[in-house]
Amino acid sequence: MRDEYDFSNAKKNPYAKLIKKQVTINLDENIISFFKDQSENVGIPYQTLINLYLRDCMLNKRQPEITWK
Repeated sequence: MRDEYDFSNAKKNPYAKLIKKQVTINLDENIISFFKDQSENVGIPYQTLINLYLRDCMLNKRQPEITWK
């Protein structure tokens, strides 16, 4: 390891703005199982996969289709 490092040409992390906030949310067991299975297929943690899915819904302005029985 060096004694000193030169950060004069360093660039700001573009992902630093994407700070996560921990929340508690109640999800059905089958929803969690679905995302856990999907996460094994794609190789990323299931919580990250849920976050990516929700972000995609937000960016594409998807509205839930709710049917009351």
